[in-house]
Amino acid sequence: QVQLVQSGGGLVQPGGSLRLSCAVSGQSINALGIDWYRQGPGKRREWVGFITVVGHTDYEESVKGRFTISRDIAKNTVYLQINNMKHEDTAVYYCMNGINWGQGTQVTVSS
Repeated sequence: QVQLVQSGGGLVQPGGSLRLSCAVSGQSINALGIDWYRQGPGKRREWVGFITVVGHTDYEESVKGRFTISRDIAKNTVYLQINNMKHEDTAVYYCMNGINWGQGTQVTVSS
């Protein structure tokens, strides 16, 4: 059974940074891609980026340059680094492997 367990959310000031983690069990991240989504208050869930099985990444246009997805194969974990955070980054962030979703982690940007 594949499980995605997230961690790393919290409260951050505008301009700050945060790294979210998505630890995968039951399947190697070498064999699957991981997408990141977010859902802001009162908004629909939106895609923010992905990392492929070979480590290629792509991002939604509005977050390019601030969001970076990476992975640690030894830890079977995928990361989402968010820099220069803005109020509009406030959301619940989710990772998913095309089938399974992480539980979500709250990120709040506030001064």
